[in-house]
Amino acid sequence: MRKLITPFLLIAIISIATSQSSIADKIKVSLQKTASQKDTLKKNKVAVLTQKDIVKDTLTEKYGKLATYKTNAHASYYADKFHGRRTASGAAFDMNEYTAAHKKFPFGTMLKVTNQVNGKWVIVEVNDRGPFVRSREIDLSKKAFMEIAKNKGIGVMTVTIEVFDK
Repeated sequence: MRKLITPFLLIAIISIATSQSSIADKIKVSLQKTASQKDTLKKNKVAVLTQKDIVKDTLTEKYGKLATYKTNAHASYYADKFHGRRTASGAAFDMNEYTAAHKKFPFGTMLKVTNQVNGKWVIVEVNDRGPFVRSREIDLSKKAFMEIAKNKGIGVMTVTIEVFDK
């Protein structure tokens, strides 16, 4: 019956056979690492989610449900010259806030505007009337427009407009 060579016997043979102790030390360390490794296979576990583990949609909680108003709408942004002027709602226009101008929506309506090219979106509040260009559906503040724009040098983009129903 043949006996198998154990890792420790192998280390002893290698250390005697070689005159350099550093090689034997390296082999000894590597053999100890392999001998002490644990089984890395994990058993499949079934995860049970409780009610508190389910993440709620915070946008729906805050603003209400979304309803698509228009796809392939053309959006532009206000020129800088309107900064500080009064809007149709009476509020001062601030190009650094998330506001919009629309012809039909009541003031205070919250809209989700999504750029169709890159999928970025922003939530704005309607506080003005416009745009007064026939082919455009919505005017965004400069901050809202630049946040979702793919090309910062272009002033018009194609968007999807969704309305929050509360």
